[in-house]
Amino acid sequence: MAVGRAEAVRLVSQALISAALLVAATASDGAFAKTRVTTLTGVVTHVSDGDTLWVRSTADARQRKPVKVRLLGIDAPERCQSGGREATAALQTRVLHRQVIVRVVGKDIYDRWLGNVRLEGQDVGAWMVLEGHAWSHRRDGRADTYVAEEHEARMARRGVFGEPDAIEPRLFRQQHGPCD
Repeated sequence: MAVGRAEAVRLVSQALISAALLVAATASDGAFAKTRVTTLTGVVTHVSDGDTLWVRSTADARQRKPVKVRLLGIDAPERCQSGGREATAALQTRVLHRQVIVRVVGKDIYDRWLGNVRLEGQDVGAWMVLEGHAWSHRRDGRADTYVAEEHEARMARRGVFGEPDAIEPRLFRQQHGPCD
């Protein structure tokens, strides 16, 4: 089966990310061990879009600079895509200036921390999908992380799932490229 250039780039990127995460998870010393973090407790200082936020540690007084965190398991609409502004606003309303706990699993190719974000015990990624502000992560074209939440949002036609022509962000990026 022939694969388009964009799909080939995506597949190679996924393979590289998986390999990097495996190396980081098994490293016992060296550069990866220095950046390896299990959890980060901090205050959200900024929300870039529907699946990216900035967290300043409250546990380490020396760390004054917030770190960029990509919510693991979801894909929110791009800012220039239908539903993108709403997704960003929803995430801002939910977490901005509030303390969260991030379970970090590694970094992505854009040097963002990848993690599961919790606010008052609630999984923020699950909440974004359940409210219709993001799709569950896809593997082989099928939801794999928040399957039940996406199904419920689709059945209730919440957010992007109420739009008849809604397009998954990964397909939007393939067709239109990144937002400027």
